Amino acid sequence: MPTTASVPETTAPAPVAETVTETSPVRPEPSSVSHRFTPREILLLVVLCASQFLVALDFSVLNVALPVLGPDLGLGEAGLQWAVTAFALPTGSFLLLFGRLGDQLGRRRTFLTGLALFTGASVLAALAPTAPLFLAGRALQGLGAAALVPTGMALITTSFAEGPKRTKALSINGSLMALGFTVGMVVGGVLTDTLGWRSTMGLLGVGGVLVLLAAPRLLTESRGERTRLDVPGALTVTGGLFGIVYGLSTAAEEGFSRPDVLVAIVAGLLLLVLFVRVESRSAEPLLPLWMLRRPSVAFGNLAGLVTVSMMTAVVFLMTLYLQDLLGVSALVSGLVFGVQGLASVAGGALAPRIARRIGAPRTLALGLFGQGALTAALLGLGTGSGLWLVVVAVSLASGLHLVAVVTYGVTATSGLDDADQGRATSLVTSAMQLGMALGIPLLSALSVGWAGVLRSGGTSADAATLGGIKLGLAADTVVLLAVGTLVALTLARRRR
Repeated sequence: MPTTASVPETTAPAPVAETVTETSPVRPEPSSVSHRFTPREILLLVVLCASQFLVALDFSVLNVALPVLGPDLGLGEAGLQWAVTAFALPTGSFLLLFGRLGDQLGRRRTFLTGLALFTGASVLAALAPTAPLFLAGRALQGLGAAALVPTGMALITTSFAEGPKRTKALSINGSLMALGFTVGMVVGGVLTDTLGWRSTMGLLGVGGVLVLLAAPRLLTESRGERTRLDVPGALTVTGGLFGIVYGLSTAAEEGFSRPDVLVAIVAGLLLLVLFVRVESRSAEPLLPLWMLRRPSVAFGNLAGLVTVSMMTAVVFLMTLYLQDLLGVSALVSGLVFGVQGLASVAGGALAPRIARRIGAPRTLALGLFGQGALTAALLGLGTGSGLWLVVVAVSLASGLHLVAVVTYGVTATSGLDDADQGRATSLVTSAMQLGMALGIPLLSALSVGWAGVLRSGGTSADAATLGGIKLGLAADTVVLLAVGTLVALTLARRRR
C-alpha cells in the first residue's frame, strides 16, 4: 500500500529534529497492521472531531437568527455584522499563534484551555443582556476556537500515523466540519423559531461541556521542543491576518468603498510581508520559511484556500440565483443546500479510498478539477429554470470539494515531524479560514459590478443579474482549474 500523502522534500533544507511527543498516543503502524481504528482511537477521534464540528456549527448557526437578535439586543442593521465578525476576527487572526503555543506548551493543555474558553464564552453569549456583553462573548468564542482548531487537528495528525489511518481520520474530520456548517443553518432556524436565538449559543455551550467532560480522559500530551516565542513574528502575522479578515468580512456586508476596508486590507498585506521578513531573520521563527518552501506545504495550502473560497462563493451565487431569479423560498433553498451537505459527507468518505489508490496529491488535483468542471456546468443556467441543475451540480461539486479538503490537509501536513504538526495544521486551518473570508466578497463584488455594467447598457434587471452571476461562476471555474493544473504539475506527478 503506497503512502497516501507523502511528497519527498526537494527544495527545503532538512529541519533540525525536535523533541517529538512526551506520550505518543499511537505508534506508527507497519503496513501489515489493520487500518481499522481501535476502540480507544474511535473515542479519541469522536472527541476531537466533535470539537471541530462545534466550531463549524458556530460559523453558521447564528446567521438566520440575526433579524431576531438585532432588535432584542438593540443592534442596528450596521451593527449586526459584528455578531458574525466578532467571532471570525479572532478565529482567523490567532490560528498560527495558538498553533505554535500548542507546540511549546502542550497541545492537550492548549486544546483544553481553548475548549473551556469556547464553552464559557458560549454561555456568556447565550445569557448576555446587552449587546457589548454578547459581542464580548462572541469574540471570546472566536479566541477559544483559534486555540481549538489547530491543536485539535495537530492532535489528530500526531495521534494517527501518516498513511491510511491519518487520511481516514482527516476525512472524517473534514466531512463533519462541512456538515457542521450546513447543519448550523438548519438548526439555527429551527432553534430560533422554537426556543429563541439564545438557544443557538446555548447549544454550543452544552456541546462544549460534553466534549470537555470526555476529553481529559482520552487525550495525552504532545509538544515540540520548548523555545523562545517569536514575539515580532506573532505580532506581525496576527495583525496581518486581523486586517485582512476584518477588511474582507466588512466588505462582504458593506462593500469595498468604505475607507476602513481598504486601509485594513492594505495594512494586513503589508504586515504579512513584514512577517516574512521577520521570519527570515529570526533564530526561532514562529513559522520556519523552509516549511513554506516545501512543495507539499505551499501548494497543498494554496489548493485548500482555493477550494474553500470557491465553494463558499458558489453557494452564495446560487443562493442569489434561486431566490432573486427563480423566486424560490428560503425553505427550499435550505433543502437544496442540505442535499449539498449530504454530498459533502459522501465525498469525505470516498476521499481516503481514492487516496489509497492514487495518492493524496493526485486525489487533490482530481477534486479541484471535478469541482471546477461542475461549476462550469452551472454556466448553462437560465433566468426561467435551472433548479435541478443547481441541486445536481452544486451537490456533486460539494462532494468533490470535500475530496479536495480532506486531501489538501493530508498533503500539507505530510512528511513533517510531529514537533512541526502544530505549525503545519495552523497553516491548514488558516488557509481554510481565509478561504471562507475571501471567496464571497471577491466574487460577489465581481458579480454585482458586472451586473451594474450590464444594466447601465440597457439589459433587463434579471438578465443583468444572471450575467453577473455567470461571470462570477466563470472566474470561479478558471481559478479552480488553474490551481488544479498547478497541483497536478508540481505534486501529483510524484508519489511514493
